[in-house]
Amino acid sequence: MFHNLGYPCRWLVLLRTISQSIANVARHFPIVIALMSMGLASAQAAAPYPSKPIRLIVPIAAGGSVDIAARAIAVELSAALGQQVVVDNRPGAGGNIGAELAARSLADGYTLLVGSSSTFGVNPTLYKNLKYDAVKDFSPISLISLAPNVMVVHPSVTAKNVSEFISLAKSRPGRINFASSGTGGSPHLAGELFKMEAGVDIVHIPYKGTGQALSDLIGGQVQLSFGTVLALLPHIQSGKLRPLAVTARKRVSALPDVPTMGESGLPNVVITAWNGVIAPAKTAQPIILMLNREIVRILKKPEVVAQFSAQGAEVAPNSPGEFSLYIKNEIEKWGRVVRAAGLKAN
Repeated sequence: MFHNLGYPCRWLVLLRTISQSIANVARHFPIVIALMSMGLASAQAAAPYPSKPIRLIVPIAAGGSVDIAARAIAVELSAALGQQVVVDNRPGAGGNIGAELAARSLADGYTLLVGSSSTFGVNPTLYKNLKYDAVKDFSPISLISLAPNVMVVHPSVTAKNVSEFISLAKSRPGRINFASSGTGGSPHLAGELFKMEAGVDIVHIPYKGTGQALSDLIGGQVQLSFGTVLALLPHIQSGKLRPLAVTARKRVSALPDVPTMGESGLPNVVITAWNGVIAPAKTAQPIILMLNREIVRILKKPEVVAQFSAQGAEVAPNSPGEFSLYIKNEIEKWGRVVRAAGLKAN
């Protein structure tokens, strides 16, 4: 009479098996989720570069030569990569704030820095407590451009050339001020080198960026400044500033009537400001090489060459290895100048 119980018993066994299977799945559910997450992360990591906007840190205020060059490259690079390259101005401490921010950023290719002769040439010697290593913390990609400085004065200054300015400065020791975009920058060192070579006593007035320095120079609050042709040319052309000499070994095509410092009797006053694109250290080599390839291609475009040339700059694309060696040589060169001038910054 009990043989009919076999059927429900089989159902009980089946239900028990299903229950155990559900319990096993529940017990391993976190592992399943973790594996799915890993797969998603791997898929995201495998996304072709670039798959989102790129931040290009400019460690100075808007309006300076580095900023102008950075924006020109950002526009071209955005079109080339199919992703927006966003310029992020982070001024302060002679460019150190922006450089430090870049050094601490993820080395994923989505944060880049426009380095300059200040942040990667002068500052490693000028600042004793620098929070980044200009060599170890970065992976150079390519130089952008080279630009000589031009010595300019406010139109109220009576001197029409370097010789006349030196005579004026010697007749008024400590009474003529020269503005710069900040302590240790190329304009500052150009002024210090000019002081030493010309034997004059002029007073350095540092500002927080080129824009502020230019504003006071144009307004007549300071009498003299050194800056790149790239930044000063519009104000020279408008007559707001008078050029006295360029700090190059040969005349600049954008200012053909302006003599060099050598022609003016000061052959050792040669200052060339530079800027270039740099990534945080350990950025993947394929990303470095791809960005280098695109930047070099952009800088060889005739219209880009003409754009920089018209503003007194020379495009200077090179390889990551060449740029790395260039930075090391700049640190050594400017280190000698900083130590000779006895310059220090906190």
